[in-house]
Amino acid sequence: MKLVVVSAGLSVPSSTRLLGDRLAAAVGRATAVDTQVVELRELAVEIAQNFTNGFPGRALAAAQEAVAAADGLIVVTPVFSASYSGLFKSFFDVLDPEALAGKPVLIAATGGSARHSLVLEHALRPLFAYLKAVVVPTAVYAASEDWGAEGLDGRIERAAGELTALMAGLSGGVPGEVPAGRAPRAARADAFSAVVPFEEQLAALRPTG
Repeated sequence: MKLVVVSAGLSVPSSTRLLGDRLAAAVGRATAVDTQVVELRELAVEIAQNFTNGFPGRALAAAQEAVAAADGLIVVTPVFSASYSGLFKSFFDVLDPEALAGKPVLIAATGGSARHSLVLEHALRPLFAYLKAVVVPTAVYAASEDWGAEGLDGRIERAAGELTALMAGLSGGVPGEVPAGRAPRAARADAFSAVVPFEEQLAALRPTG
């Protein structure tokens, strides 16, 4: 199975990248995966240019293709102004709107204070729910004081186990194979595609004659 880690860390070394690596390693201990890391710091210029000209550069296009082809994602962002970073959001803004539909995603974040931990629930989880991803129940936040402290390793292992189970279940254990009874992503219908306009619903209620 193919696992892609999307890291929005800006510094080198980066605690955001470190958290992504530890989560990926935990998934790798649970199942055989081919792991690729997408460092958004290296794509910042191409992401900005994509907004202005509508075309991805070569490196950005490769990252987009890797994310779309992945069996599962680990996405990690630093917390800026009580939310995900602008670079993190911008990358997902330039993805194909259906690229994450039905894809298992583990959300994670790093910050200087534990007080920012709710960013996972009020910012990241709604974003990936909107993108139709399957977000694992356990999200992982690492504040500065969490590194080396009791508790972080347990959260990492639990979240990685949940992602592993989803990846195996959705892929059928064979990369690229569509499990029985589950249509390919491109063929699955949008649940809102057949919505009847409100005006038509009202017209149907009006008395005739």
